[in-house]
Amino acid sequence: MKQAQNADISSMVTMVIVVVLIVIVLCLIASCIKIVPQAQAFIVERLGGYQATWSVGIHFKLPIIDRVARKVVLKEQVMDFPPQPVITEDNVTMQIDTVVFFQITDPKLFTYGVENPIMAIENLTATTLRNIIGDLELDQTLTSRETINTQMRSSLDIATDPWGIKVNRVELKNIIPPREIQDSMEKQMKAERERRESILRAEGEKKSTVLVAEGKKESAILEAQAEKEAAILRAEAKKEATIREAEGRAQAIEAVQKATAEGIRYLNEADPQQAVLTLKSLEAFERAADGKATKIIIPSEIQGLAGLAKAVVETSKEV
Repeated sequence: MKQAQNADISSMVTMVIVVVLIVIVLCLIASCIKIVPQAQAFIVERLGGYQATWSVGIHFKLPIIDRVARKVVLKEQVMDFPPQPVITEDNVTMQIDTVVFFQITDPKLFTYGVENPIMAIENLTATTLRNIIGDLELDQTLTSRETINTQMRSSLDIATDPWGIKVNRVELKNIIPPREIQDSMEKQMKAERERRESILRAEGEKKSTVLVAEGKKESAILEAQAEKEAAILRAEAKKEATIREAEGRAQAIEAVQKATAEGIRYLNEADPQQAVLTLKSLEAFERAADGKATKIIIPSEIQGLAGLAKAVVETSKEV
């Protein structure tokens, strides 16, 4: 009975040991499988020495003797360094902080080229900046940012090439001159703004005056044109009225002349006697005498007729 129990215990221990060994082997195999993500590289060492640089994908390493010494990021990186004191050629001390954009191009050189690459770049940036600013005066420093950026990028790129680092761009983030210089610069900028404001105000007033004058000129031209057109219309209307009036008078005269001619024609056709003609003469005389003339010359024939008429009247009375 005891032998059977001992056999069972031995088999259980054996199974536990086998399971533990299997788990250990599986963990060991899993630790030997490495997957390198995008934009990264792994530096692998074997027994302390450089073995290989793994790029993106799945890789296998030997257990115990191989190890991943460093994981290197290949994306472009940005380092914002704190302000550095620099002295210009005209002995003005100012604070300048820089931003460096760099990218690791050789993971092996980056790993084994320098002990602390970021600190090395920071110190190199400060040294290069002091050398460049030391050859420039204050005004040149404030107005030559692009030139300074280009020179620094070129110098840093050459210096960091043995470390497997490529400097893509360098930017001067802030240039902080001494306080007294800032005050004088602010006063100068204020004076410049006031000068520009005065110029703009004068130009605005000039343009306004020109616009007012042009408006008055345009208004006068329009008024003159309107007056001219009105005068032309009045003259044309007067002309038309005169023409109409003349035409009316001509038509009236024509009608009178036609009526007179028609009357004469009727008289001629009727063959009037002497008495009728005499009577018409008396009617004409009556119309003439009805005027305001002070003297009237009466023909002798009319006078005789007048005497005859008087005699006829007297005879009539006697009868």
